[in-house]
Amino acid sequence: MSPSQLRCLKKAFTYSVQASYSTNVNLASKSEKPLFNLLGRGESEVGDLVSKEYPKFRLFQTKQILNWIYSKGVMNFQAMTNLEPGLRKHLEDNFCVDYGRIETEQRSVDGTIKRLIEYGIPENKAKGLVEAVLITENNRRTLCVSSQIGCSLNCTFCHTGTQKLLRNLTSGEILGQYMGYLHLLGGFPADPQNRKISNIVFMGQGEPLLNHRNVFSAIKTLTSPQGLSFPSKRITVSTSGVVPVIPRLAELGVNLAVSLHAVNDELRNQIVPLNKQFSIHTLLDACKAFVAASPPTTQRVTFEYVMLKDINDSTREARELVRLLHGLPAHVNLIPFNPWPGCDYECSNEEQIKEFAKIVSSKNIYTTIRYSKGQDIMAACGQLKSLNMSKAKRTPTNAIQKANLA
Repeated sequence: MSPSQLRCLKKAFTYSVQASYSTNVNLASKSEKPLFNLLGRGESEVGDLVSKEYPKFRLFQTKQILNWIYSKGVMNFQAMTNLEPGLRKHLEDNFCVDYGRIETEQRSVDGTIKRLIEYGIPENKAKGLVEAVLITENNRRTLCVSSQIGCSLNCTFCHTGTQKLLRNLTSGEILGQYMGYLHLLGGFPADPQNRKISNIVFMGQGEPLLNHRNVFSAIKTLTSPQGLSFPSKRITVSTSGVVPVIPRLAELGVNLAVSLHAVNDELRNQIVPLNKQFSIHTLLDACKAFVAASPPTTQRVTFEYVMLKDINDSTREARELVRLLHGLPAHVNLIPFNPWPGCDYECSNEEQIKEFAKIVSSKNIYTTIRYSKGQDIMAACGQLKSLNMSKAKRTPTNAIQKANLA
């Protein structure tokens, strides 16, 4: 391996087209210049970056490079054989394709695969870890990806809320989670007729809409013909209620999921503190705006509702949920609470969950109960990371939220 490849793969995970496990590499000297990650960059940006110091570069070669990266899953520029040797050397000396480094991979008896992936924190060189989970059910594989390292929202029932927000993930780091799993499944060269991953959900660590620039950029690359050609209608973005950004999701043709979890502002203010900024009423108005602007294939909004014993699971609250969602094309997804060490909540009993579901579904609202997968490997969001890192204190949220909404 050349010195430039070592620099590229600093804290990165090395793949071959067939292989699915990481190899540790030596760290580059601090005096060597860092390499620019091309993953997640659009066609025009890649063309501008590469041509800046390589006068012989021709624009059609941008498509060739992107085809190697996204359609063939190639990370080694020297393997891009339809590029001339001089261009391959220029790419090798100045750029890289970096998915992140796998810290831990665990496999459940039910087929769930969970990865803890390390990305650097440029500001303080601390270790930044995120989780990505592949869930297999029947003939469908769903990949749950993270959008931030940690989270600032402090939802009281969520394990990720106990982990300090370090930073947003870049679009390349978001895409790297998908690309890494695609390698694991033997998904390259990519075949649109035989997709190894059928659905992508932005339901991992972080609030996607507080990192909407990078999330939107990653989705555009996922769905672009010059990128990964993934169907937009197979992508779902979940939010705790970042109201100003919700209607803009319709532009991407993706599905919307809302972490609701309560039917009145008093309770939701307590368990989802973002509600203090954006009430349930304004949240539902934003959902209606999303529906009005969306294509028919993505108009139904999923409302996530975690079932907390004696907190939000009464039959009265089920009836109030029906009232709130009247007139909206809705899917209610009831989530039995998955307890984690130190939490203050218990899961509602099964009879109560079923009764709640019965009341909601009786009013012609599509209702499901989502039972946890991968419990033997702590596959619920944030659990695996907490085995590796602990958070000293919660981070202030207002400044971060206002900056990311701009």
